[in-house]
Amino acid sequence: MKKLICLLMVLFLFGCSNGSKENVLRVGMECNYAPFNWTQIEDSETAVKISEVDYCDGYDVMIARMIAEELGMELEIVKTEWEALIPALNNNQIDLVIAGMTDTPTRREAVNFTSPYYESDMVVIVKKDSELVNISDIQELSGYKVLGQKNTTYDEIIDQIDGVIHVTPLSTYPRMILSLQSNEVDAITAELPVATGVVAANPDLTIVSFEEGKGFDVDTSVSIAVKKENTDLLNKVEAALSKIDTDTRLNLMLEATLRQPALEE
Repeated sequence: MKKLICLLMVLFLFGCSNGSKENVLRVGMECNYAPFNWTQIEDSETAVKISEVDYCDGYDVMIARMIAEELGMELEIVKTEWEALIPALNNNQIDLVIAGMTDTPTRREAVNFTSPYYESDMVVIVKKDSELVNISDIQELSGYKVLGQKNTTYDEIIDQIDGVIHVTPLSTYPRMILSLQSNEVDAITAELPVATGVVAANPDLTIVSFEEGKGFDVDTSVSIAVKKENTDLLNKVEAALSKIDTDTRLNLMLEATLRQPALEE
């Protein structure tokens, strides 16, 4: 009888454990890519707890919150290294990737994407005392050391510059900033919201934008990744996104840019 009772208790607890996860939306992001996502030690109205001591906040978190609320689900942010995001999605460790990820043909072979949830411009960041501050054409970066983030369009677009010194990419954006500040490179690539946050936190740096037709040829939109087999979730997320209008998205990004902390390694 005791063995039977113990077995029933185990089955009951196991069933409860599985059931408790059914209404949880697990969203993967770096939590290290402000203003899209970052890690902080303070709790706030916009942040989500990711460990015993840390919270994640940012534009991606707010979008994830709104989608989870629309789906009637509890949001869980899973802090994941950039290169592990798609594998984590396909291994069922997370349900969505909301991490400033661009829909590319290569990535589309592994996952499905929603329509874009944000679109931006591609710029570069240089030191304020650099001779590059007044350039208006990416070809003026020829002969200079330019750095991007590993396995992202930030790195791929550098080869559009003739004669550029394409520096080996780094895995995180904070490391890229330190490389620029320590004069290891002359410029780093960035989307405008990211660059705005970087220079706000680092007054020794500035943004270089380019004239129309003289900038990078690149898709700067970002979309949500969903496992290929999970078309039901894809459709639900797409429907939830359609209810977030353009003005709301722009305001969420502005707010994230204004409250993001200084970027640290």
